[in-house]
Amino acid sequence: MPGMVVFGRRWGIASDDLVLPGAFEIFIRLLWWIGTLVLYATHKGRFDCHSGAVLHGYLVVLLILLAVIILSLCAIVYISAQGTIMNPGPRRSMPALVYLRALLYIPEFVWACLGAIWVSDDSRGCAPAEVGVVLSLVFFSSWIILLFTVVGVLIVFDPLGSLQWRTRADEPLGLRDLESSQSSQLFDRARSLAARVWECRLRLLCCCLPQDDSHRAAFSSIAQLFSGFFSDTDLVPSDIAAGLTLLHQEQDKMEQCRDPDNVLPHSPSSPIREDLELELEKAAHCMQFAVAAYGWPIYIYSNPLTGLCKLSGDCCRNRNVEYDLVGGDNLGCHFSSILHMTGLQYRDFIHISIHNQIYEIPFFVALDHKREAVLVAVRGTLSLKDVLTDLSAECENLPVQGVSGACYAHKGISHAANYIYKRLVNDGILSQAFSIAPEYRLVITGHSLGAGTASLLAVLLRSVYPTLQCYAFSPPGGLMSKALADYSKQFVISVVLGKDLVPRLSIPNMEDLKRRILKMVSNCCKPKYKILLHGCWYEVFGGTPDDFPTEMESRREEALSQPLLGEESLLVHGSTSYQSLSSDDSPGHAKHLPLYLPGRIMYITEDGPSRRPCFSQVRYRAEWSSEVAFGSVLISPRMLTDHMPDVVLHALRSLTSNRAFSLCPSTLSNSHLNVI
Repeated sequence: MPGMVVFGRRWGIASDDLVLPGAFEIFIRLLWWIGTLVLYATHKGRFDCHSGAVLHGYLVVLLILLAVIILSLCAIVYISAQGTIMNPGPRRSMPALVYLRALLYIPEFVWACLGAIWVSDDSRGCAPAEVGVVLSLVFFSSWIILLFTVVGVLIVFDPLGSLQWRTRADEPLGLRDLESSQSSQLFDRARSLAARVWECRLRLLCCCLPQDDSHRAAFSSIAQLFSGFFSDTDLVPSDIAAGLTLLHQEQDKMEQCRDPDNVLPHSPSSPIREDLELELEKAAHCMQFAVAAYGWPIYIYSNPLTGLCKLSGDCCRNRNVEYDLVGGDNLGCHFSSILHMTGLQYRDFIHISIHNQIYEIPFFVALDHKREAVLVAVRGTLSLKDVLTDLSAECENLPVQGVSGACYAHKGISHAANYIYKRLVNDGILSQAFSIAPEYRLVITGHSLGAGTASLLAVLLRSVYPTLQCYAFSPPGGLMSKALADYSKQFVISVVLGKDLVPRLSIPNMEDLKRRILKMVSNCCKPKYKILLHGCWYEVFGGTPDDFPTEMESRREEALSQPLLGEESLLVHGSTSYQSLSSDDSPGHAKHLPLYLPGRIMYITEDGPSRRPCFSQVRYRAEWSSEVAFGSVLISPRMLTDHMPDVVLHALRSLTSNRAFSLCPSTLSNSHLNVI
């Protein structure tokens, strides 16, 4: 439900979020109360030490205080479990219970201080067991619980809570029927303040980074993006978690309806055409270079038992002459790991750069004699600076000769592509490579952020090297305009595995995901704690998706096109999300230009039944797909694992070797997706 308002401000927690933490605290305090009672009953009348009377009184008051706290927690848990996410009526007494519980912290704090004083000053002559028990009650119970309470308050504290509460409080005065200049000014002020708060958070998180103009501009851009995403909704984090788990189960139910129980197995070559087989071979070969660009972290991750031993000797060896031939920066263990993963010799490398700043990412250039190519491999996200490059998701013009239509691209990735373009062209790196092998063709590759950068780099270099090819593995979905995407189909191949999140990640897709979450949490008629508990069980152990009741079931057909009152109550009036609920022409998409995946899309999915026992053989199928299949985010435990470079490499090798291999991920349920 909307954030709870207590102490004159809105908090990042709802009145139905206290069931699970309250139940946990009840369990801890019951153990504490029982232990205190046992101590009191065992030593009743036998506190013979100097301050036995004080200890006796301390335990009696502590037992009474704990009993009152436990009763208040039981009331909080019971009330918090009532109603549904968008039906807070049964929980209207929750603020009063929160005030009562907050008042009980005062005597608890005072009694913890008295216990500490007794242990330190008046416990002389008492039995060590008695002193130890009181010490544990004071320090390991009272102070730890108080500390965790303070931490919890800091976590749910909303810096914008006071302003957001005033914005919501004004709505009954007619904001839903009449747009007032005062409410508009208040909403704009809230967005401006939210941007400043997010910018301060980013500066604090990235305090180790230099605070130059480029970083300040990036912080400001990312803060605007973050503050604008959920600033027009009254959702708390638990609402988002509940909406995601409901959406995941809803997607799985829809998928099961079109996924037959028995799928005839076939070889990887049967569902694909000959040109796709050829591209698969090339993609599998290029993927090892895209993985190698990550350097020693991915090598040790892929070889946890032997990787460190293999690299240790090379890392310490002085090979300055070889590094001079390579022409790179301070390489350390990266060069040795790249040699191991690619199988090339050091003399095959033209340049290796591990220089990493915002908008400036590492890459290497090598001669691939097997494929007769000058190969440029760009590293994906591996540092905080890379994350800032990823999050600079505004559009930026990227004019390209010969392309008709609007040409624009992801700002951060466009800057990264221009940085590598200048290094390759202005520093003469490509000229040096082609002077050694003039008959070779140019091939550019990368994974994730490296894939997006490689694609835009290929667009920039296409006019100079018309025969170049680019293989982009798991590229970001919000990368380039439609005109550039169509243009890149001539020379870019994008490879996407399963339910990978990143190729489906764009601002319009995230806006669509927000609207779907709003609908899910406002339509569901189950308490939030039940949704979350069932969702956790479903994510970990699988099972049948929850057939949850919804408010949609009782709505008449003519009302289905209108937003529910619950949906409207989660939105700030006048926001784009508010308007988009009642219209298919979403203005949320209008303020963000649409961006697409680059080139032709090779889509790889698991072949066969969607549910398999652990350690069962997994086979893959590959098909040509279109950007339409990636127009929405799919919620799944595999949305992150399918993005990992080693998983993509294994899938490609399995397809090209015509050999299934065994996997045992955390869950294999519902990982098969038919291509639209």
